[in-house]
Amino acid sequence: MKRRTFTRRRFMATTAAASATMIAAPFVRTASAAGKISIGFWDHWVPGANNATKTLTEEWGAKEKVEVQIDYIPSQGRKNLLTIAAEAQAKSGHDILAFPTWEPQGHANSLEPVDDVMGELIKQHGKVNPTVEYLGRANGKWIVVPATVGSQIKGPCSRIDLMKQHAGIDVVAMYPAGAPPKAEAWTLAAFMKAAEACHKAGKPFGIGLGTTSDSVDTAGAFFHAHGAALVDAKGTITVKSDKVRQALEYCTKLAAFLPPDAPAWDDSSNNKWLVAGNGALIMNPPSAWAVAKRDAPQIAAQCWTHGFPSGPAGRYAPFLPYFWGIWNFGKNKSAAKSLLLHLSSRAAAEKMVAASAGYDLPSFEKLTDFKTWAEEGPPKGTLYHYPNPHNHQILSVAAAPAPARIAHQIYVQGVQTKMIARVLKGEKMEAVLAWAESECEGFMRT
Repeated sequence: MKRRTFTRRRFMATTAAASATMIAAPFVRTASAAGKISIGFWDHWVPGANNATKTLTEEWGAKEKVEVQIDYIPSQGRKNLLTIAAEAQAKSGHDILAFPTWEPQGHANSLEPVDDVMGELIKQHGKVNPTVEYLGRANGKWIVVPATVGSQIKGPCSRIDLMKQHAGIDVVAMYPAGAPPKAEAWTLAAFMKAAEACHKAGKPFGIGLGTTSDSVDTAGAFFHAHGAALVDAKGTITVKSDKVRQALEYCTKLAAFLPPDAPAWDDSSNNKWLVAGNGALIMNPPSAWAVAKRDAPQIAAQCWTHGFPSGPAGRYAPFLPYFWGIWNFGKNKSAAKSLLLHLSSRAAAEKMVAASAGYDLPSFEKLTDFKTWAEEGPPKGTLYHYPNPHNHQILSVAAAPAPARIAHQIYVQGVQTKMIARVLKGEKMEAVLAWAESECEGFMRT
């Protein structure tokens, strides 16, 4: 196998051969599926996690007698986004490429429809959540396949000891390992009360208000919990609604109990906050816990990942799916579809989850019960509720349900977190709403 590996910094601690039954006959060792295929995978944060996709792809190539070339493309420096843009413009490159959350929508016209692949996978693994459909379909067709690798929920990771000591909340009892949640009382009001108590105790919740992904995802879930959208599914601007006002009022009140430099936080800030022992709760996938397991095991042993608080419109969790897409100018589409079926089998997904120490998430409803999440620790069971095994939450992405091209701009510009920061600095709410409305109007013209 030919292989080039892009270099990257390592952020995290390290933590039976799988084969898929290729049900659809056109994908099984046909003449058109032979030859060569090139794949551009996302270069994983978790040391060793790339080995799972490498092994699975090599197994498939040996079985199907296809020569495979794998590149691991890092997201540092946006190298993955630059690669996607360059290949789309040149109409040449990898047969399969990993696409972050919003990228499929931006390249829908250059992606090969994969309704046949998704039909088989949904038949095998059950439905996908609505956020995957929102981001993975265009013009009535599936344009990408949800990837296990890279997909994540950014729910609360709480300090068991600090939440019990300062807020009077037993997060383990509320979200017991191996059992459904007992979280009826875990509401936005309870969250606010806990944030205030931990702030007074000198252990504030580590939630950012910056414009990078972690901050934007959390703000988006708070807005969704209030039923607040800046633009609705039809493309109508709804910024000046009572629900948006309520969400903004809540988030601004909460911000008073967050670290004073929260508006300047980036995606590493909350991780460092947890590992340093500075706070009682952050919003993050298990990467921060994994670093704590390496660098501060006494803190990792007190961490518990659980569900988001419920609001007037429901209980929402920030979800960022990754996707695998096939370029419509690719040279070996049949082989590409065969490989995606193989990588999306239950056995393959379970290997990827294990290799990432539970970080990666399949998007299908029947693939949330892998033993990795039940057994990872310390403390054992700390990740049990991470994959939402009891459908306790609605998995959402910030700025939905606006049309994707508009939602993407709201997301990358961090409009919701900027709104919170502006009110926090003393701007009148109505002036901030007018600013946000103007921003959304501009996105509609682009």
